[in-house]
Amino acid sequence: MLKVKLNKLIDEEIINSYQHKVVAINDMIKNKTGLGNDFLGWVDWPINYDRDEIKAILEDAKYVRENFEVLVVCGIGGSYLGARSAIEALNGLKNNDKLEIIFMGQTFSPNYTAQVLSYLKDKKFAINVISKSGTTTETSVAFRLLKQLLENAVGKKEARKAIFATTSKTSGALRKLSDIEGYKTYVLPDDIGGRYSVFTAVGLFPLACANIDIEAMLLGASKAREFIQDAPLKVNECYQYAVMRDYMYRHNKPVEMYVTYEPQMSQISEWLKQLFGESEGKNHLGLFPASATFSTDLHSLGQYVQDGTPLLFETIINVINPNQDVEVPNVLDDLDGLNYLAGKNLAFINQKAFEGTLKAHEEGGVPCNVIYIEKLDAHVLGYLYYFFMRACAMSAYLLEINPFDQPGVEIYKKNMFQLLGKKIH
Repeated sequence: MLKVKLNKLIDEEIINSYQHKVVAINDMIKNKTGLGNDFLGWVDWPINYDRDEIKAILEDAKYVRENFEVLVVCGIGGSYLGARSAIEALNGLKNNDKLEIIFMGQTFSPNYTAQVLSYLKDKKFAINVISKSGTTTETSVAFRLLKQLLENAVGKKEARKAIFATTSKTSGALRKLSDIEGYKTYVLPDDIGGRYSVFTAVGLFPLACANIDIEAMLLGASKAREFIQDAPLKVNECYQYAVMRDYMYRHNKPVEMYVTYEPQMSQISEWLKQLFGESEGKNHLGLFPASATFSTDLHSLGQYVQDGTPLLFETIINVINPNQDVEVPNVLDDLDGLNYLAGKNLAFINQKAFEGTLKAHEEGGVPCNVIYIEKLDAHVLGYLYYFFMRACAMSAYLLEINPFDQPGVEIYKKNMFQLLGKKIH
């Protein structure tokens, strides 16, 4: 399913030197005894998820697909990145699906917000608002605007049928509002944080609405869980990847650049940046997660990666066989000199761009780790997401920090609230 190429970054002796640490940390993750252990619910979620909830999600997704033109997913950070990245990766950036998925609540931008609201005026739309607390400012402002627009268009009674809330089971402002209004609700479990929540209703409800096989995703995640937590380090590619990251960090490579060769996978890089950046970036520690989409960014960042300050290593997600392909035509005049490519598919050309770039960067002294994927589907994506989540927990524990809190984020919020005049109780 996945193949991780690590042999050119660190050798077997280095990997083996981590053996005792990795075994101890794996036991902490399995037994939920490490720092932040009250947020380790995601570890066993792929086998412990609520089957009745999945059935309800599929039924509600069918209702949304049959009755609306647009679903607006209203959330920020882990409350939308998992779903967005999976939807774009599997369905593409341009598709003809009858239900359009739009994202709001992830920005204060007046331009973006006004444009989306204007677009929705002529659409029959439903809302999936996602917030554990119900007071996340970006999401709450957007939901207030969306709710007003919807209620003005169809009335309060009909609006209630078009709003789906994913929130805490028992507490918080969104839970209280949902109970008052009678919205259909799904639960973000208290022991799962946002950036680890893609396999809960946070990710699965929008994915089901996008006609993605969520049961296949959960199966892929369960396969990853089964292998990762039981396989010894010498064959455990997930933990080898975590060890490689730790080694790079401790040997003057403080930046990890996630690279894809498919624009529709760029949001996977954004999800990874949040997952690793928010989990590891504490106590003045942690790799800085960056991203690029090649070959596009080879024409902007390529020079720096090849010859600039040697501070980064690459983690490349390489999908060998795309779901669609295009053949280069032959033309008589050949003024652009491209007839040597005539009859070749873009998948072949894209792979050669990957291979040529990999060779150039390795020869230029840039360590390159490659995750090979034969073909991307829901099952493989479920495996891949769980792979990264487990690797992230291992990486953070190798740094002896809590992977599941984000104390630094609260500082900007406090300053922003003070400047906005919010009363702090």
